[in-house]
Amino acid sequence: MAKSKVLVVGGTGYIGRRIVKASLAQGHETYVLQRAEIGLDIDKLQMLLSFKKQGAHLVEGSFNDHKSLVEAVKQADVVICTMSGVHFRSHNISLQLKLVAFMDEDDIATYTINAIDDPRTLNKTLYIRPPGNILTQAHLIQKWEELSGKKLEKISISAQDFLASMKGLDFAGQVGVGHFYHIFYEGCLTNFEIGEGVEEASRLYPEVEYTRMDDYLKIYI
Repeated sequence: MAKSKVLVVGGTGYIGRRIVKASLAQGHETYVLQRAEIGLDIDKLQMLLSFKKQGAHLVEGSFNDHKSLVEAVKQADVVICTMSGVHFRSHNISLQLKLVAFMDEDDIATYTINAIDDPRTLNKTLYIRPPGNILTQAHLIQKWEELSGKKLEKISISAQDFLASMKGLDFAGQVGVGHFYHIFYEGCLTNFEIGEGVEEASRLYPEVEYTRMDDYLKIYI
């Protein structure tokens, strides 16, 4: 069976570039949307040219031009949009007991492309929750201390105090605090059972040697 043609929207982004790489590596005819909005961003233009050298097709399109998007989509069997909304960065450490799934971005790309032509994932949600990388923030800090041989200063913040920090922030800041609360305090990414009608990537593709958290942390020691 011929492999699906893939169109990646947001191909120069943090996750998008990895999706393009994985798609090409697995032999898919790969298209990357080249948006006029990137202007003369040299880094992104160079990345697009590197994709082209690797065999990807660049397709011009703009979110301000509906017709161009329709024409771009027509060239592919599968569209993968990796564009995100507001980006948030924080170096605050909050101790909590909820589980979080930590994933290497290249592994996310590999699982995503693996699922494209897999009939087991048709019309289903695919979760990426490998058991070796599901741990609490407290356990993550403990692993770092064991590997580095250093003790970190820890600050415990109650859920109420954390939410109170939202006061006075602009809208983007409030959304960021809300995201962190749901992820690190409520554990919304892992605090549920995977039921019928959905699949988990590491179960479907046990041959993928995903990066374990211990190995990832060792990079920084």
